[in-house]
Amino acid sequence: MRKLSVLLLIILCGVAHANPALNEDGRNDAHWTRTIERITSGIVTIQIDQTRSFDTEQNMSGQATGFVVDARRGLILTNRHVVTPGPVTAQAVFQDREEVQLYPVYRDPVHDFGLYRYDPSKLRFIKPAELQLYPEGAVIGREIRVVGNDAGEQLSILAGTLARLDREAPNYGAGNYNDFNTFYYQAASGTSGGSSGSPVIDIDGRVLALNAGGSTTAASSFYLPLDRVVRALHLVQENKPVTRGTLQTVFSYTPFDELERLGLDAATETEVRKAFPSQTGMLVVDSVQPGSTAENALQPGDILLRMNGRLLTTFDPLNEVLDDSVNQSIKLQIRRGEQTLDEEVRVQDLYEITPARYLSFGDAVVHTLSWQLARNMNRAASGVYVADPGYVFVRAGVPRGAVITEVNGVPMRSLDDFVDMVRALPDGAQITLRFVTADDSRSSHVAFMYMDRKWFPADECKRDDANGVWDCKQWARDGEATPPAPMTTQFPASDNAIVNRVQPSLVMVSFHIPYPVSGTGGEVSYYGTGIVVDALRGLVVVDRNTVPVGIGDVRITFAGTVEIPGRIMYLHPNHNLAVVAYDPLLIGNTPVRSATLDTSPVKAGENIWAVGLTADDKVKIQTAQVSQVEPALFPLSRSLRFRDSNIELIGLVNPPGNFDGVLVNMRGEVRATWSSFINEQGREAQQVMRGIPADLVAETVSLASGEKTLRSLEVELMPLSLANARHLGMSEDWVQQFVKHDPARRQALVIARTVAGSPASKLLYTGDLLLAIDGKPVTRFREVENAVQKDQVVLTILRDSKPLSVKVDTATLSGIDVDRLVMWAGALLQAPYRALLQQHDAVTKGVFISYFSYGSPATRYQLWAGRSIVAVDDQPTPDIDSFLHAVANRPDRSAVRLKTVNLNGQVEVITLKLDLRYWPTYELTRTATGWERKMLQ
Repeated sequence: MRKLSVLLLIILCGVAHANPALNEDGRNDAHWTRTIERITSGIVTIQIDQTRSFDTEQNMSGQATGFVVDARRGLILTNRHVVTPGPVTAQAVFQDREEVQLYPVYRDPVHDFGLYRYDPSKLRFIKPAELQLYPEGAVIGREIRVVGNDAGEQLSILAGTLARLDREAPNYGAGNYNDFNTFYYQAASGTSGGSSGSPVIDIDGRVLALNAGGSTTAASSFYLPLDRVVRALHLVQENKPVTRGTLQTVFSYTPFDELERLGLDAATETEVRKAFPSQTGMLVVDSVQPGSTAENALQPGDILLRMNGRLLTTFDPLNEVLDDSVNQSIKLQIRRGEQTLDEEVRVQDLYEITPARYLSFGDAVVHTLSWQLARNMNRAASGVYVADPGYVFVRAGVPRGAVITEVNGVPMRSLDDFVDMVRALPDGAQITLRFVTADDSRSSHVAFMYMDRKWFPADECKRDDANGVWDCKQWARDGEATPPAPMTTQFPASDNAIVNRVQPSLVMVSFHIPYPVSGTGGEVSYYGTGIVVDALRGLVVVDRNTVPVGIGDVRITFAGTVEIPGRIMYLHPNHNLAVVAYDPLLIGNTPVRSATLDTSPVKAGENIWAVGLTADDKVKIQTAQVSQVEPALFPLSRSLRFRDSNIELIGLVNPPGNFDGVLVNMRGEVRATWSSFINEQGREAQQVMRGIPADLVAETVSLASGEKTLRSLEVELMPLSLANARHLGMSEDWVQQFVKHDPARRQALVIARTVAGSPASKLLYTGDLLLAIDGKPVTRFREVENAVQKDQVVLTILRDSKPLSVKVDTATLSGIDVDRLVMWAGALLQAPYRALLQQHDAVTKGVFISYFSYGSPATRYQLWAGRSIVAVDDQPTPDIDSFLHAVANRPDRSAVRLKTVNLNGQVEVITLKLDLRYWPTYELTRTATGWERKMLQ
C-alpha cells in the first residue's frame, strides 16, 4: 500500500520484550500476556485494493491492521487512509486465517480514522473479541502496547510509554493526506514501529488511541486520540449521520510565550490559565482557505478566545461546536494584535468540500477539488481535480494533480460543470482546457484534449456508504467526431534547392497508445518524421519507434500548420518501418508531393544530405557522408517490445542528432530513411539513429498496398567471418564459394535463434550455419529475405561440421501485430505476439499478460505482466477464445485458479478473486472499420 511508505508508517518488527519489573499499576508481564491473548482474536489484517486514484490516494494494493469495536454489528476501526476516500475493495483476515469481505462505512474527511463493516454470520470458526475504546485512559507515563500485523504475516507487539498528549499532527508532505485541527499522542519507545490501524492498548486491553504514523528518524510513534472516533462510532451504531462542520480554517496550538508576542493581553491570559491550569497555550489561526465562510472574518495570527461565548484552548471543544453547528452561524471572539474582535461566521458542511463522486473516462479519473488538496495549493476548494490523468490527459500533457479551471472558456467549479461540458462530446472531439498545478498554482496552462469514447468505458460513480460500494452509471457509446473541414497550407520557401524538393514530402506523425501492449510499457505519446510515398492515396512511411504497435490514435501535421487524423495501415513485422494513411481531401490544395525513391545500393563514402523535421516542425538539412552499411545487432529487448534484426543499416560520419527524416541525394531522391531505433542496454533504453535503405521502404509500401505478401524463414541470423566459419567445420570448397559469391564481405550467416512455434523452430538449431537456399549461397540478410518469398525452401546448413539439406516451410506474415485485447481482472491480455516469440520460446500458447492495473485483482494476487495463463481451473486455455469460455459467467468475488508460465518456462498456480464491480471484463477487437470495444461481463 502506498501509504505505508508515503506516510512514513513503520511496520512492526517483531515482539518487543518488556522489563520484568512491575509497571505503574503493580501488574507484571504475565498480566500483559493474558490481556494480549484475550484481545488478539479481534485484531485483523486488512487487505485493501484501492481500485481508482481518488483525492490524495492513488490506486494501489496493500495491507494494514484494524480491530473489532462492535462484534454484533461487525464494525472494524482502522485509519482513514486504510478505509480510503475513494473506491476500495477490502477483506479482513482474522487470526485463525478466516477471511471476510469488508465494506467501508465511514472515513473522516480530516482525521485519520475510518470504519469498515463485515457480516458476522460469515465467520464460522472464530468469535472475535470486541475491543473497548477508552480515550480517558490516555495519560502521560501510561505504559502501552501497540498490537498489529507485521506485513500481514504475524502478530507483532510494540511496547512503549505515552510521552506527550499534545503533539502536532504529523506532516506527510504536500499533495498527500494530512491530519490537522487535532492533537496526536507521542510514545517514547526503544524501537520506533507500528502498523496502520493498530490499537494502542493499556494493560487491561482497553484502546487508548489509534496508531497512525511514525518517524523514520527518531524512536517515536504517533497515535490519534479517540474523542472524535467515539462520537462517530456511536452515531454509526445508531444509523445516524456523522455530522462534520468546518470553517475551512486550520488552527495551531501555540504556547503562551508566543501568544504574548501575538498580542494576547495579560487579563485574558490570567483568565485562561485559571480556567485551564494544565494548559500551556491556546489556538491560533494558521491558515484560512480562500472562498471559505471565514475568509473575511479570520486572518492568520488571530488568537481564538471564545466560541459561542465559551472560552476554549484546545481542539476537542472546537470540533464539538463545529460538528454540532453545521449550516448555522456561530460567534467567535478573537484577539488580533491589540484588538479584541467579535465575528459571526456560518459553519459549512465539511462533506460539501469532500468529494464523493468521480467521472472516469479515457482511463482518467476526475472529481471536484477537495479541501485536503486545496490547502496545499492555497486556492478555493473548487475546480476539477485530475486524480489520474489516464490516457486522455497524458496525451494532452495534463499531469496528475492538475486542477482544471476552464473548458472551452467556461469556468469549472465542480464535477457537475465538467460533466455538462464533456458528456455529449463524441470520440475524437477536441476541447481546450485551462489548468493549474500544485507546483505553480498561481499560473495557468492551456492544453488541447481529444475526447475518448472508443478505447475506454466512461462511468459516473457515486459513493454509497449504506452498501459500502460506489454505484456507477456507464455512459452510452457515441459516434466519432465530425471530420474537420478541409484546410490548405503552403510549405515555406527555402534558399536551399534540396529542401524545396524534399519538404513537400515530409510530415510530422504523432502517435498515442491507449493500452501498453506488445512490450511498449507505460509511454503514451510518440512522434517522428514521416515521408509521403503516395500523395494520391495519402500514404506515409514512418519508423516503428514512432508507431510501435497497431492500436492507437494517429495525427499527421503538414507544414506545421494543418493537423488531421490518420490511421495505421501496416507495420512491417521484421523491420523498423510502418505505413500510416490520411484522407487527402482533408488537406485541400496543400501542395504535398510523393517522395521519389532511389533504391540502388547505398555505399560507404557516399555524400548525402539528411533532411528532416525537429520536434517543433522546423525543417532541418545537414550534409553527411556514409560511414558504413553494416548489420544491426541490437540486444534482446528487456521490455519484450519490437526489435529490428536481419537488416543492414546506414551509419553516417557526422550524423544529425536533433531530427529524423530522410537521407537524399543531390536531386532530392530518397536514398534511405533516417530513423530512430530503440537500443536496450540492460535497464537503459537509448535511441540510436540509423538509415534504412530505400529498397526496404519501397517493399514496405508494396506490402501495405496488398501488392505482395511477405514470407519469412522465421530465424534470426548473425554474421560470422569465414575464418570462424572454418572452426565450425566449413569446408574449403564452401569457403571458396562464399569468397567468389561475395568477395567484399567474406562472411557467413549463423542462426542465432528461431521464432517460437514456427516450422523453422522444429527443424533448425541455434548455431546452425546457413550455407545456401535452394542451392544458392547466401551471405547477406537481404539475400535471405528475397530467397524465401515462396511457400517452401531447401536450406543447406552446416551442423556439427556436416552439411545437411532441410526442407522448411516459410511463414506468411501480416502487417497487424495485435488484433484483439481483453481486459480481465485488471490484467491486459493478448495472444503471444511476434516480438515475444522472436526472443523467448518458453510460451507459444495461452494468453499473455501485457500489463496489470494497480489496485486490481491482478495486483492483489500477483498476476504480473510477462506471464502467460495456460489453464483456468485445470481447463487448458491455448488462446483467447478458450480463456473467455473458461472464465465466463463467474460470479463476483468468486475464486479462480490459474496455471501460469513465465518467460523461463516456470509453472506457477495462482488463485484470484474476481472484482467485477470495479474491474469488469471487456474486449477490444480490430474490425474492417477500426477498433471496437465490447463489454463481456
